[in-house]
Amino acid sequence: MPLMNKQKKRNIRELSREELVSFFEEHSIKAFRAKQVEEWLWKKSARSFEEMSNLSKDTRALLEEHFELPAVSIAEQQHSNDGTIKNAFRLADGKITEGVLIPTTDRITACISSQVGCSLSCKFCATGRLDLARNIKFDEIYDQVAILREQAEEHYQKPLSNIVYMGMGEPLLNYSQMIKSVEKITSEDGLGMSPKRITVSTAGIAKLIKRLGDDEVKFNLALSLHAANDEKRSKIMPINEQNNLEALAEALKHFYDKTGTRVTYEYIIFKDFNDELEDAQELADFCKNVPCKINIIEYNPIDEGEFQQADPRKVDRFAQYLEDRNLVVNIRRSRGKDIDAACGQLANKNKAALSH
Repeated sequence: MPLMNKQKKRNIRELSREELVSFFEEHSIKAFRAKQVEEWLWKKSARSFEEMSNLSKDTRALLEEHFELPAVSIAEQQHSNDGTIKNAFRLADGKITEGVLIPTTDRITACISSQVGCSLSCKFCATGRLDLARNIKFDEIYDQVAILREQAEEHYQKPLSNIVYMGMGEPLLNYSQMIKSVEKITSEDGLGMSPKRITVSTAGIAKLIKRLGDDEVKFNLALSLHAANDEKRSKIMPINEQNNLEALAEALKHFYDKTGTRVTYEYIIFKDFNDELEDAQELADFCKNVPCKINIIEYNPIDEGEFQQADPRKVDRFAQYLEDRNLVVNIRRSRGKDIDAACGQLANKNKAALSH
């Protein structure tokens, strides 16, 4: 007789509460066990059935027999001189993505990835040189946060305070999984973090920014702007061809009208490209669309990159110009640069591993 194909076990984290209850009832186990399992999965971030110590051995064996729990693990870790920790995360299928823990005096931030690789090809970003391998599932995004949260406690004896979806990939091109991961991270039955402490960063996809508004999301939105001039922006961000500044302005107005949340503009400042007062004037004009704040980001060189860091005096003059027009401006100095963990550098030294 031919061997029967073994049916692939289902990922237990994809089950709804009702499905878990129903599974236990079918096996004559009290329904309250479903809640215990959910607590282990989402509150305590268990990465194996063996950890679920308030379930009997038989129950754990039953779960092992029927389900899988494919948890994210750390493939490699690097520590920066400034305290930043960069992790290469191994997903269950062996693919690698990256996440960074960034400690500062007043906060500890987890920078997490939403895709393995990226499809957007922004000229200044190391990740943009990779092909897109796949979207990262909601439970894998959750795992990144859970691991970085543990690192914050272990290395700094402080709780994780902020999360930014600014690692590898474009979060809005993985919309449903990104939204579901936020639900698990913010739920009282999950990690219980405030959505106001979460920022999702996008290269700018107008129709999906509108969808965020329609869904009345509670988290913050950051737009990677980098130029408030269509010709310049298209040069460094091909996505601008289909999502120009006019379309983005309209989408951002819709988002703000629906959510009331102020938008953050990320503006990497490059030498002799977007660092003149004329560029600052264009940015100030774009800022009239919706209430916003601006993060001016020091550029982090990547291998064989065509851009250079702007002169610090020019950066300060640029920021001053904006502040004089009553705009909220932060200059973000780089962190984790020595281990390629800074903005735009993820995958800079790990291209081979990530593109497998």
